[in-house]
Amino acid sequence: MSNSLYITSTEARSGKSAICLGTMETLLRKIDKVGFFRPIIKGSPGKNEIDHDIELISSRFNLGIPYEMMVGYTAAEAAEMISMKKEQELFEGIITKYRQLAERCQFILCEGTDFASSIAAHEFDINAEVIRNLGSSVMLVANANRKGVDETIQSIETALESLNERGCQPVATIINRIHPDREAAVIEHLTGKGLVENQSIYAIPDVAALGKPTIGEIARILDAEVLFGEEFLNRHAHQFTVAAMHLENLLPRIERGSLIITPGDRADVILACLSAAAAKSFPQVAGLILTGGIVPAAPLWKLIRGSVQILPILSVKTNTFPTATAVDKIYASISPDDDRKITRALAIFEKHVDVEKLSHRIINFKSTVVTPKMFEYELIQKAKAYKKHIVLPEGEEERILKAAEILLRREVVDITVLGNIQIIQEKIARLGLRMASLMIVEPTASDLLEEYADTYYRLRKHKGITRDNARDVMSDATYFGTMMVHRGDADGMVSGAVHSTAATVRPAFEIIKTKPGISIVSSLFFMCLSSRVLVYGDCAVNPNPDANQLAAIAMSSAHTAKSFGIEPFVAMLSYSTGASGKGEDVEKVRKATELAKKMATESFPDLKIDGPIQYDAAIDPSVAKTKMPGSDVAGNATVLIFPDLNTGNNTYKAVQRSAAAVAIGPVLQGLKHPVNDLSRGCTIPDIVNTVAITAIQAETEKVDT
Repeated sequence: MSNSLYITSTEARSGKSAICLGTMETLLRKIDKVGFFRPIIKGSPGKNEIDHDIELISSRFNLGIPYEMMVGYTAAEAAEMISMKKEQELFEGIITKYRQLAERCQFILCEGTDFASSIAAHEFDINAEVIRNLGSSVMLVANANRKGVDETIQSIETALESLNERGCQPVATIINRIHPDREAAVIEHLTGKGLVENQSIYAIPDVAALGKPTIGEIARILDAEVLFGEEFLNRHAHQFTVAAMHLENLLPRIERGSLIITPGDRADVILACLSAAAAKSFPQVAGLILTGGIVPAAPLWKLIRGSVQILPILSVKTNTFPTATAVDKIYASISPDDDRKITRALAIFEKHVDVEKLSHRIINFKSTVVTPKMFEYELIQKAKAYKKHIVLPEGEEERILKAAEILLRREVVDITVLGNIQIIQEKIARLGLRMASLMIVEPTASDLLEEYADTYYRLRKHKGITRDNARDVMSDATYFGTMMVHRGDADGMVSGAVHSTAATVRPAFEIIKTKPGISIVSSLFFMCLSSRVLVYGDCAVNPNPDANQLAAIAMSSAHTAKSFGIEPFVAMLSYSTGASGKGEDVEKVRKATELAKKMATESFPDLKIDGPIQYDAAIDPSVAKTKMPGSDVAGNATVLIFPDLNTGNNTYKAVQRSAAAVAIGPVLQGLKHPVNDLSRGCTIPDIVNTVAITAIQAETEKVDT
């Protein structure tokens, strides 16, 4: 089941509010707890403004969710972050707030931006990026009001093509406010071009009543004073007329629902409007606006106050022409207390939309998109749930300390850093870091040094290690940290920011060793592409594995992928596909594939694995149809096993640089307890991600044992 739908539009005033109303009612028939979320709303921080659509949806359906949980940022906040080149922080903040809401809801209906703020030029890109990173299905609302067939089609085609290019997945397109005579031509064209092949498409006609503002809305927008007839503020103004002429010329121009705008000293117009409102034979006047800040003179006011209240009368300070201009620009919204308009909007939605079909498509949508931000976020959330204890031997390295602060502040793990206590404390103070809960251990001064040395001596005495040697070895921070993991004083270790891979891995081989039944320690990278995450193995440890080792690497990689929420479809890579190639290297991969399939029958019976297969056939469905038809893996591979280190290491770096992929790793697999290596060029986010991975591995291995 998909857990969110994102409603976005082609432009401003597309009628998203009415569509949100109908969609929310549809969802609540199937799902008990549906939340509502807007990533960016109009307004500025500190002005205590309430978003109209959030208020409408929340009050209408009694969501019972605090307002602040349904808002990401204001448009002013977003604009400031964009101007400061903090787009990534903007998206991360939106995702974080969305996820907080998701914890208390089964499903979330998201409404996109309004295309009417200071960030209008960026809004389509912002909506698309948010959609991708939330993994939401998409409903596009296209504004067809006062548009011809060609213009309507062009706006829809442009929007759908842009969404598809950005990896967004529309499940429905609603052509809103369309003239009935144009509906068939638009739908026929779109379906003929295949743009809406995998989605539902509906057309909703323009309903004049929904587009007309109430007198109360007009009063609020104009900051008008209500002089008379407050109980009639829910009337809709169908059009407005400026009364600057004699009565005999004005009266024929009054139509049903007219809002009359006139200077406040026009007693004749005021009395005529009151008479017209009382006359059953005359069109119903919606209301009266008195301009110029002028109120009726005392005698007239006395007469008005003594009349039956049948007409709302407003007073504004602006003159007649600017008032009329402002009224003309008012776009009607659906007020939370306007039951008549809400009921009408819901009825129209249900009449023109197959709500059963639409709800089934929305609820059963499964996103195939996994962005780097989504993957990294899930890493952190999983690690937070397990709250493991991770040791970082390179405690004197500034990047390690900065990453430790982030991890502790976000309560992802407990951390012990190793190193000279005085040096570490001085660096923490100089960097301005705050982490009172950080544990600092200096191996050479630790009470555990002798115990650890004794344990190491017993483990390695058959290799000629003496007690003195053992004590010297345990004075090394990496060996000390590894022993902490072996003895259960820490759940995992991350090192390598200033040490080589060999310096990190060797102590693990000597002390922790491999899991029962695992013949080889290997590595993998999580390759976070723009819309999916692939697993590459082995790209860091084994130079030239034989067929047995390659099969073991494939099985370890499949289990690791599964534990991180990636359904493993394992491709054993080679320079040929299927039976097309010959040679020693191909035969090694072919044999490894057969061995891996045998291993899978015992420990992973549902595992899909195939090979030898070329990279393009493994990940591209169109190539797979030609090169390896009928294979479950071809075109769908998520775990790619390289035949040797030379191929794997170069490929991951080529993809990382040329495709702007985020490479998380190397992640070591096969050890009894998790130890992971960092690149010496690692960034702070790399360290944070690797620590989170290590914590998840620690929990997974505990469950497996």
